[in-house]
Amino acid sequence: MMPRNRIGVITGAGGALCGSLARNLASDGSKLLLLDINRKKVEKLAEEIKDSGGHAVGLCRDVLNRESLEEALGLMENLWGPPHFLINGAGGNSPKATTREEFYEKDSERSFPDIPMEDLEDSFRLNFFGTILPTQVFTKPMLEQGRGSVVNFSSMSAITPLTKVAAYSAAKAAVSNFTKWLAVHYSRTGVRVNALAPGFMMTEQLKYLHLDKNGEYTERAKKVLSHTPFERYGRPEELAGTVRWLITEESSFVTGAVIPIDGGFSSYTI
Repeated sequence: MMPRNRIGVITGAGGALCGSLARNLASDGSKLLLLDINRKKVEKLAEEIKDSGGHAVGLCRDVLNRESLEEALGLMENLWGPPHFLINGAGGNSPKATTREEFYEKDSERSFPDIPMEDLEDSFRLNFFGTILPTQVFTKPMLEQGRGSVVNFSSMSAITPLTKVAAYSAAKAAVSNFTKWLAVHYSRTGVRVNALAPGFMMTEQLKYLHLDKNGEYTERAKKVLSHTPFERYGRPEELAGTVRWLITEESSFVTGAVIPIDGGFSSYTI
C-alpha cells in the first residue's frame, strides 16, 4: 500500500499513459502537480481527480521552458510542500520526424534524407531535453530534503531502435543512458532515478502508424503483435503497479534501472 499524502509531479499528464497514472496515484492519496502543453486536457484531468475526492492542480507548461517549470514548482511548494517524486512523461513521436517506409526507397515521398533537420531536432529535444530540464528543476528540493524518486519514460525503441522513428529512438536511448548516469550522480543523496520502457500501448499517438482509416490493424501493427508473446497491446493502467513500487521505499535499493513493461516484446527472438 502506498503511503498517503505523497506529493508528486507528472509531466505529459494530458496524455493517455500519464493521465492513467495520475488517476491511479491520486486514488492512493497522492497530491499531484500535473503539467502538460495542452491546457484543456490537463485542467480537465485535474478537475476529474478533484471531483473524485483527490488532490491535483493542472497547469499548462512547456517542459523545455525552465522559467515556467520553476514557477510551477513555487506554486506546488506554497500549496503542499516539496515533491516526493517526479514522473517525466512528456514526449512522444511526431509524424513529421517519421519516414514513410521501413526501408529506403528511392521514390519515397519521405525517406530519411528528406526529413527536415528542425523536425528531427524537435522530436529529440522534446523527448530528451524535455526529460532533463524538469529533472533539474524538480529534484532541487528533493536534494535539499535528502529523499525523492524520479521515474523517466524510456521506450522499447531505446533497447532496439524501431524502424521509421530515428529521432524518437535516439532520444529514448539517450533517456535510458541519462537515467543510469543520474542514478550514479545522485546515488549518495537519497534521490533515486529509474525509468520505464513501455511496450506498445494503443494510444492516440500510436494509432496513425498502427490503425488504417477503417480502424483495422496495419501491417506494422501485425508485426508488433506477432513479436509480442502476450499477443496484445498493453493497457495504460498496467504501468501503475511498477510506478507505485518505484516511488516508494519498497524499491529503496533500486536505482539506475530501466524496466520493460512490454508483454515480453524485448525478450522475444526467433
